[in-house]
Amino acid sequence: MGRWRDGTGTLRVVGGAGGAGGGPGGGAAVGSNGAKEDPGGAEGGAEGVVGGAGRAEGIPLTIAASYRARARGLLGRDGLTGALLLTPASGVHTFRMRFAIDVAYLDRHLTVLDVHTLRPGRLGRPRLRSRHVLEAEAGALERWGVRRGVRIVIAPSPSAPPPPSVR
Repeated sequence: MGRWRDGTGTLRVVGGAGGAGGGPGGGAAVGSNGAKEDPGGAEGGAEGVVGGAGRAEGIPLTIAASYRARARGLLGRDGLTGALLLTPASGVHTFRMRFAIDVAYLDRHLTVLDVHTLRPGRLGRPRLRSRHVLEAEAGALERWGVRRGVRIVIAPSPSAPPPPSVR
């Protein structure tokens, strides 16, 4: 498994109970370049387009993998377009933040372990099996269909290096 790097990309929600992939972790594959691919092939042209069964396609994503990017996170921002992936991470806080956020804890296979909404000034409990944390504005994860057991697919932007393959 390779290392994640700071950059951008797009996020899609697949799999999960009753979802497009047919079961937890189903529906996602790793391409030849190490990037995750969705066999359904539905690419969202617009930002955060919601497809069938409440699944979002083509959500803009910022990846924070370095210590400096993770420490900065969403501090000093008034809002967020898309989502922010903190990796590696198992917990977050919202001290000195200006808005409430949704937090999804992901395991090493990018399967959602838990989802919570945190108001400013709160400390989220760390999750033991969590390797990554996905943050978005409050209410966004529910609109996109992100819930426990759903799998996240990350496609890097052309200028960004591909994410590591997930086994």
